[in-house]
Amino acid sequence: MPKIDQAQFVIRAARAADAATILALIRELAEYERAPNEVVATEDQLREVLLSAHPAAEVLLGEENGEAVCFALFFHNFSTWLGRRGLYLEDLFVRPDMRGKGYGRALLVRLAQIAQERDCGRMEWAVLDWNEPAIQFYRKLGARPNEEWTIFRLTGDGITQLAMDT
Repeated sequence: MPKIDQAQFVIRAARAADAATILALIRELAEYERAPNEVVATEDQLREVLLSAHPAAEVLLGEENGEAVCFALFFHNFSTWLGRRGLYLEDLFVRPDMRGKGYGRALLVRLAQIAQERDCGRMEWAVLDWNEPAIQFYRKLGARPNEEWTIFRLTGDGITQLAMDT
């Protein structure tokens, strides 16, 4: 595992001025995940939803020599069985030319520290089943897939249809 030069690489909480940078990283992630046309978020939306007084989620930026090269977007969920909140990692992305430097691991370490500081009962995230490099990376960190559960999702028209069902 590479040793990170703390003078070159820092992790910090995103600020309102980072909306354009976050959107650019989200677009790069979508490209990597083979869904470039699915990003409809705007800078204004990100500023409002992520970087306002009451954010729906939080963003950590990893910077090498002052340039954002990776990010993690997370929020809290809740475990009824544990009676405690958890930390849910929605997205973790390291620009391809920056991989192998330990930056993704550093982001996950920081997230684990946040989870401990906030007394979270667990950390969770999803990974695309074809993303074998990410799966192996997470396994090396000690994470294990939860194969007993299947994620279900409603979007757009599905939400509208269900909401109108009487």
